[in-house]
This record gives sequence, structure tokens and C-alpha cells, in this order.
Amino acid sequence: MINFDIITIFPEIFDSYFKEGLIKKAQEKKLIKIKIHDLRKWAEDKHKSVDDRPFGGGFGMVIKVGPVYRAVKQLKRKKTKIILFTPRGKKFNQKTATQFSKLNHIVMICGRYEGVDERVAKKIADVELSIGDYVLMGGEIPAMAVVEATARLIPGVLGKKEMTKERITKKKGFIEQEQYTRPEIFEPKRGVKWKVPKVLLSGNHKEIEEWRKKHRSIIES
Repeated sequence: MINFDIITIFPEIFDSYFKEGLIKKAQEKKLIKIKIHDLRKWAEDKHKSVDDRPFGGGFGMVIKVGPVYRAVKQLKRKKTKIILFTPRGKKFNQKTATQFSKLNHIVMICGRYEGVDERVAKKIADVELSIGDYVLMGGEIPAMAVVEATARLIPGVLGKKEMTKERITKKKGFIEQEQYTRPEIFEPKRGVKWKVPKVLLSGNHKEIEEWRKKHRSIIES
């Protein structure tokens, strides 16, 4: 079982996302465990403040190192991977998700505002991670993405092992396949017909496999 501990200043963001679908079932089956932690719990002043103005001037506020340090210190175990989400971080991909799926404990730090005190990146986090070449308002969406991409690789989460194995190619990366289902012909308007490729209806497994090889994309990892 993988334990995910997520540190955030907006814990309610995760409420609905982790209580639906396969993520919910994976928790019920005790294949994964997800805990959301409010960073304010580790604030030391009466106002529960976790951010402050940046030294040297500038716009916005910066998450302070103190509360993050105390949070990670309390949550960290013997073998824990500590992740800080930042736009400049290492790009998250299928290979990284596979590596994470073999871990026992992951702590994720979700930044907000103008970022997180640099000492968190340099002294606390094991890895700085990004989910794309764009800037978000915080690390909550990246945390959701990492949990889902990692969890689906854990045996039992998707059901059959083949559901993950058949989509991985060792040499290049991850296979994304064209898929179709009923109806065989869809008519969005009169005179227009969107048809399923005939080969998929043929029952000829060899031809279907050849078609699938031609109509797939490899996501390099």
C-alpha cells in the first residue's frame, strides 16, 4: 500500500476528487491511503499565518519555510519521498509514475501565491516536480495528477493487471490507443455519418491487431 500525505492551505479542494471512482475504491480496498493536511496546523502564531512578504521586495506572498519544515518533520518516515510542486521542477511523466508506484510513502507539498521559500526546495524536498510547461495557482491539481497516475499502476486498482501492462512498451514509453464503442454509426445531423472502422467489426483478430499498431501513439517517458 502506498501512503500519500498532501500538505496544502486549501484542504477542501481535494474533498470530492478523492471520494469518487476508482480512487475511492482503491482506498476502500486499502491499496492506497490518502491524507490531506492543512499547513496552518503547523503555524505557530495566533493568526495561523503560513505566508509572508518576500525579502528584497516583490509582488505577492511566499509560503514560509517554518510550517513546511514542521509538517514534513512530523509526517516523514524512514523511507519517504518528499515532493515539492513547482513550474521549474522535473517534468512528471509515465516513467516517474511507475517509479512512484513502487514506493511506500510520498509526501507532497502544494505551494500557493508567489511560491514557497527556496529553503524548502534546497533543504527539505527530495524532488521538485512539474506537470507541464505552464504556471498554475497552486500545487493541488499537480498532487491530484500524481496520485491518480501513480495509483492506477498499483496492482488491483484497475482490476486486471493486463489493463496497465498492455499499454507499456519498454523501449519507447506509454501506448495511447484509438478506441471505439457503440453505436457503429453515429449521425450528428441528417446526412452525416461517423462510422466505426470496419476492421474492428470484422472479428479478424490478426487484422484488428495490425490496425491497432498503425493507429496508436507512443507517449515517450
